[in-house]
Amino acid sequence: MLAFIVFVAIVFTLLSVLSLYRLTARRPALAAPPAAVLPPVTVLKPLCGADDRLEDNLATFFAQTHPRYELVFGVQGDDDPAIPIVQRLRARFPHVPTRLVIHQGGQALNPKVANLQAMLAFDSHDLVVISDSNIAVSERWLEDLVAEYVADPQLGLLTNLFVGTGEESLGATLENLHLAGPVAGSLAVSSVLLPQAGAVGKSMLFSRARFEALGGLASVGSLLAEDYVMGRMFSAAGYRVRIASTTVDNVCTRTTVTRFLQRQLRWNLIRSRVMPLSYPLEPLSSPMLLALVAPFAGTFAAPVFALGVALTLLRDGLQWHRLRGRAGLLSALPLGPLKELALFGVWAVAPFMSRVAWRGKRFRVASGTRLYAEREIVKTAPLESE
Repeated sequence: MLAFIVFVAIVFTLLSVLSLYRLTARRPALAAPPAAVLPPVTVLKPLCGADDRLEDNLATFFAQTHPRYELVFGVQGDDDPAIPIVQRLRARFPHVPTRLVIHQGGQALNPKVANLQAMLAFDSHDLVVISDSNIAVSERWLEDLVAEYVADPQLGLLTNLFVGTGEESLGATLENLHLAGPVAGSLAVSSVLLPQAGAVGKSMLFSRARFEALGGLASVGSLLAEDYVMGRMFSAAGYRVRIASTTVDNVCTRTTVTRFLQRQLRWNLIRSRVMPLSYPLEPLSSPMLLALVAPFAGTFAAPVFALGVALTLLRDGLQWHRLRGRAGLLSALPLGPLKELALFGVWAVAPFMSRVAWRGKRFRVASGTRLYAEREIVKTAPLESE
């Protein structure tokens, strides 16, 4: 058993690193039309409060090289602190077509889906990108994303690998290290080795008409894992789900350790509900599992423990360097083994959770991440569109 766990730890570490390097390698030019004839696209930006560096993040979307795109922002309530930020950016970039949709929610149990449903009433184009508020992008992000999408007629949903950046606190460092290590590695493995990649809601491009024909947002409005199910909807219909060659920045600066653990609890809860058969096996993908079995290894305890630490440092260090260079690596890397050990506890607790707090709301979560409201939600129409 010990030899098997050692073997699995080495194999998973190599698969993670090699898959990430292959996914992020420079790809040959795609057979896509030039930028001038790329189809128009709507970028949906659901907002809730003033996230870390929100104005700087949103400003990157106003500076895209794609010649025909619009931005649609959505907020719940006319007192959201994100509203004046959007208004300032609209004044700075008057040439970019922009809408601000202010609504009272209630379109769906999932707060993000409710926001998106209100925003879609005011979009203009068939191609739609859903992008989270804490994402920052390069100038060519949208142009490259659309070009890659239209180059493959069988592509149903195209998502981005996201890179944690901007850490200024211990919790943010743990978050960004986790994104560069286990999260990026697992997404890369799904894209390189599996028939369909995992869909992550940080950034997703798809055809609205095609998605509506499969059931649309109404199919995921009562689910916590709306992005995962959206990917399954496209793959079940015979379309490809793929991770793009471009990456986006997931800006996380001041998250606390408590908030980091709460977010991991929610993500583990999601995986335990949507993948109940594979979830119990997840610890095998972490080389720090060797640290837990080391006490049972007798005279080999110290080497087994050291191997677990070494593989964790190797994976996190190489992937961090690949995704964002050396900046911050030396201060973040020593936290990796401790973080992994703490997350074993999160993994063990998450399946027994029945409630989740998200964006100021509390829900009960059943199988498949189906949400149940703890109090009545009143449906209302959008208040305003600017």
